[in-house]
Amino acid sequence: MSQYYEMDGTTLWNPSNGVSRLFLNHVGFFEEELGVPSGIGPMESDVCEVTPVVLEVFLATVLAWRGRTDHAVVQALSDGFLATLLIISERAGITTSWDALGACGTGGMHDVQVRSSPLASHGGGFEWSVTVLERARQLDSFMGS
Repeated sequence: MSQYYEMDGTTLWNPSNGVSRLFLNHVGFFEEELGVPSGIGPMESDVCEVTPVVLEVFLATVLAWRGRTDHAVVQALSDGFLATLLIISERAGITTSWDALGACGTGGMHDVQVRSSPLASHGGGFEWSVTVLERARQLDSFMGS
């Protein structure tokens, strides 16, 4: 079985039930953590309506949040969700403003990695965005609508 993420009758994504449940749990976490509605859901009769105007604000908020963290575990746990969110957003016609994200900078950084290890990420800036975008490109072929 599968579920449908739709916008105005157009299917943006059609994942299996388990994948959808995992994704929606991540959505709920970020809605609560950031205090911003996602524009995704609720899932009713295996269909979830996506509201692009709300999703655009949610995406920008999650991207800004991600840009402020330097904690390797937080990055690892959030980047797959963010890659998936980017694909759905792109399919909904949302253009991601990386320039606006750059204007946010990394000020007010939170969840900072306390100790360094060889596996910890290095450097500041937005290298993470390249990694997330590459992951989104890889996932896109697996996320057939």
